[in-house]
Amino acid sequence: MKGKSEGKLAKQICKVVLDHFEKQYSKELEDSWNTVRDVLISPSLWQYAVLLNRFNYPFELEMDLYLKGYHQLFQGSLPYCPKSLTCYLSRTTDRLPSERHQFGNLKKYYLLNAASLLPVLALELRDGEKALDLCAAPGGKSLALLQCAWPGYLHCNEYDRLRLRWLRQTLESFIPQPLINVIKVSESDGREIGDAQPETFDKVLVDAPCSNDRSWLFSSDPQKATCRIHQRRNLPVLQMELLRSAIKALRPGGVLVYSTCTLSKAENQDVINETLNSYSNVMPVDIREIARTCSQDFTFAPTGQECGLLVIPDKGKAWGPMYVAKLKKSWSTGKRHEFCKQF
Repeated sequence: MKGKSEGKLAKQICKVVLDHFEKQYSKELEDSWNTVRDVLISPSLWQYAVLLNRFNYPFELEMDLYLKGYHQLFQGSLPYCPKSLTCYLSRTTDRLPSERHQFGNLKKYYLLNAASLLPVLALELRDGEKALDLCAAPGGKSLALLQCAWPGYLHCNEYDRLRLRWLRQTLESFIPQPLINVIKVSESDGREIGDAQPETFDKVLVDAPCSNDRSWLFSSDPQKATCRIHQRRNLPVLQMELLRSAIKALRPGGVLVYSTCTLSKAENQDVINETLNSYSNVMPVDIREIARTCSQDFTFAPTGQECGLLVIPDKGKAWGPMYVAKLKKSWSTGKRHEFCKQF
């Protein structure tokens, strides 16, 4: 029976994409790629974290998770980790069922890849700040931001109409009406928001469209997969355009976090290095402390950057891929700053 299910799973993996990844990531990740590949091609190894909703807190569920051996993520390990952000992990691949939406009742928890909380924590949103989630669907990071702080204004933008509907449903399912009133949801081209709202936001999150390695591996149509691999070369251009817009939208002194769910160096480190090499008023922010304090729950690959982290899937820590980089817009536009120091 086990052999049959494994055979069925193997047929679902797109060989065109896997071969492409083998060629690229065996060079970029070297010895780590073998383990990363084994996790990526085996959904049975994937893990799901449980983010508890502070607006309808499930005390009974929390006790049940504790009794089942779950442990709380980030507990006391980071300089910025609000107590209102509560997320539980299991060392096993147990997965809670997703909650159904019930009109008038907020959902109690949200299932997510735990690594997707790292960009949220890196942003360090505070009460009263104006924030922009430039590419917000399906809404998990927007939801997590609202677990951390009560912003003065949160602009959640999504250009894709179908994904926009998903974003709206997520917010309506988890967020109470008083807080919904300080959230604006828009369907704008993220590349134009910077010109439309220059120097407006204290914090900007750019969770950019990317290759999304997990889903690409299970593309059923080899012809479409080949086309997407070809299109992949153009993604860094789009990502740079979104970052330019985000930098325009950010006030001087504000903070920007860039993230993707791909391992690709071209979409991660190279995009950030090009950005920092192009803007004299944008500086890298050292976030290596996150890797040092979270290594028990996440596996990090070297990036050669102090401002960038890469979470790679590992056995027992099957989180990621997730790249996170943190930048700050300075008040001065004078001397060009050195970008992402090597270490």
